[in-house]
Amino acid sequence: MTFMVESVADTRADEVDAVVEAAAAASGPWAVMESADRARVLGGIADRLDAHAAELIPLAMCETRLPETRLVGELKRTSFQLRLFAQQVLDGGFLDVRIDGADAQWPMGAPRPDLRRMNVPLGPVLNFAASNFPFAFSVAGGDTASALAAGCPVIVKGNPGHPALSRAVGRLVDEAFVECGAPSETFGLIFGRDAGVRALTHPAVTAVAFTGSTAGGRALYDLACGRPVPIPFYGELGSVNPVFVTAEAAQSRAEEIAAGLLTAVSSSAGQLCTKPGLVAVPEGSPVLAELAGTAPVPTGEMLNESIAAGFAMAVEHVRGHPEVTVLMGGGPGEALLMVTTARTVLADRDALMHEIFGPATLLVTYRDTTELLELARSVRGELTVSVFGDHADDTTRALLAAAAGAAGRVLWNSWPTGLSVTYAQQHGGPYPATTAPATTSVGTAAITRFLRPVAFQSVPEELLPAQLRTENPLGVPRSVNGARAQ
Repeated sequence: MTFMVESVADTRADEVDAVVEAAAAASGPWAVMESADRARVLGGIADRLDAHAAELIPLAMCETRLPETRLVGELKRTSFQLRLFAQQVLDGGFLDVRIDGADAQWPMGAPRPDLRRMNVPLGPVLNFAASNFPFAFSVAGGDTASALAAGCPVIVKGNPGHPALSRAVGRLVDEAFVECGAPSETFGLIFGRDAGVRALTHPAVTAVAFTGSTAGGRALYDLACGRPVPIPFYGELGSVNPVFVTAEAAQSRAEEIAAGLLTAVSSSAGQLCTKPGLVAVPEGSPVLAELAGTAPVPTGEMLNESIAAGFAMAVEHVRGHPEVTVLMGGGPGEALLMVTTARTVLADRDALMHEIFGPATLLVTYRDTTELLELARSVRGELTVSVFGDHADDTTRALLAAAAGAAGRVLWNSWPTGLSVTYAQQHGGPYPATTAPATTSVGTAAITRFLRPVAFQSVPEELLPAQLRTENPLGVPRSVNGARAQ
């Protein structure tokens, strides 16, 4: 299939302002829209994505170089998560409704007033679409779905790597709003770096979601914090995703671990934020022998020339270190495995423990358990940390404790590149992996990023939001005087 990226004009400053202001005007109507109608919009977007797969998949292939099978699965994931958030809207649990009735005998020593608390939408959200997931982290992806589910209008800053696909998906989103009678201004699409910055600094924008590079994300984060009224910036900035293999696991499952590593590093040409970038194995490990004896693994093409250039620069930075050697691969379109020692990494952490976005990883050999644990405890700010072990012993417990202190997702005997969209998922981590470690960008908890709590004190029943009224006409889950109730 011929590779192409359609040229698209940057959105002018006045057009950006118009899109943001229209979203602000739609905030009120969208926030108070019946939950069934809001869920219907999300479901309508999902239905349209599925119905137009035959148009969207080839377009994505042309613009991103990603293979058809990967894109088919990603589109399915995208429509699934839209429907999952529609279910959350209907359930209402995300509102976190809490009701404490007036109590003249409240034990704190003073009467308790009638207090009724619930989450409300923040307002217009700006979503910077990612390049490596043209469906799942782009125009109708998880950030858009969760913000719309929360009751927030969304302005998407389209990724320059797939503008034609972005516009095609944007049209489908617009159609879903029109069909359901929702304000069409609830969704907007803009293009261009300057347009994104202008939208971010517009006073009507109340929160930002971002997936991309550390440098770009940090620059935008600083802008968000430096506004006259700072706003939340939910940035995913990158991760090394270290993997720690115990001596027992390396001995008993060398072939399995080596095969899994090669798959994790080469899939999607390594252009995944969860790709393992550092793998610790014992010195003289059979895992190294398995890998060294394997033929180079093809990876396919990278998304675009800019990402390819960034990958080459990052590889050169690590490969040029005097204590790093090549174990296998590294030719055009091949996965690259490099190797060094734990003591080298510990002595030069900043140079060697950073993300390489692409099909390369650094194998790190350790001499003993003490060195393994020292390496694990040096990790900070990761999306994931994986541990491969055979026994529940002091070593694995210490590795898991170090992992939980450094990452948002801790994996046991599994690779981090599979990311399920579900209720308990956590895709986040301490800085620099993300700018908001208490939140997730994947799974149903992502909706909480775009909400804030409001408590109504002694407000007459007829003036309260329906969700807070005593009779609970909408049937939302809630806490009443500290006990769960319907």
